[in-house]
Amino acid sequence: MSETLLAARHITKRFGGLAAVNDVSLELQQGAIHAVIGPNGAGKSTLTHLLSGDIAPTSGRVTLAGQDVTGWPPERISRAGLGRSYQKTNIFLPFTVWENVRLAAQSRQQHAARWLRAADTFADTNERAHRALELAALAHRRDAPAGTMSHGEQRQLEIAMSLATQPLVLLLDEPLAGMGTAESQRMVALLLRLKPAHAIMLVEHDMDAVFALADRLTVMVNGQVIASGTPDAVRADATVQTAYLGEEHQ
Repeated sequence: MSETLLAARHITKRFGGLAAVNDVSLELQQGAIHAVIGPNGAGKSTLTHLLSGDIAPTSGRVTLAGQDVTGWPPERISRAGLGRSYQKTNIFLPFTVWENVRLAAQSRQQHAARWLRAADTFADTNERAHRALELAALAHRRDAPAGTMSHGEQRQLEIAMSLATQPLVLLLDEPLAGMGTAESQRMVALLLRLKPAHAIMLVEHDMDAVFALADRLTVMVNGQVIASGTPDAVRADATVQTAYLGEEHQ
């Protein structure tokens, strides 16, 4: 049985009288992709923020690699083994691909007593950055300024930056948004490469990609889970068909 690396137990987030996420539980396992789908406003991104520590839950519990991380700040959760991407690409556009990834790797190699040492002299940091570029299939773009890259490459770069921190869990918020067919195919291939060594949560509206990638699906509507299970079971669920998927995915 695969190891559960991240688990949410009955987490709820209220903003005044509104429950943006209401009593949601899920598990992310190593070697599996767990897709969270639903219409706009369903609470998917809020759920991602709760798991990553960007916002604290009103109630419930989050564990990462067996540790209770509920209420931890995002930087501490990141150091404990969580990497994530955002709906809006979050990279340093004037820097090269290599500089972006090396900066991410440096966050795990802090040497306060040697702050005058040149960054490119830390062999272990450079090795982590190189491995991340190779995994993300961006080694050939190492010296390109990030701002000159295509949208799809920038999304790959953001994932490479996460990989440079050596995460156990990846939370990916709409990584295929705005991509053409070729870029989407490259992203799907990348996620399949990353799958064996990570637990991945994928928030995505591209249903073709979701059904090609996901081992498990959770469907949210109005902050609540209305179905969770294998892709085939969710696809056949009448409630899900009515609320979200429509006839084309029956």
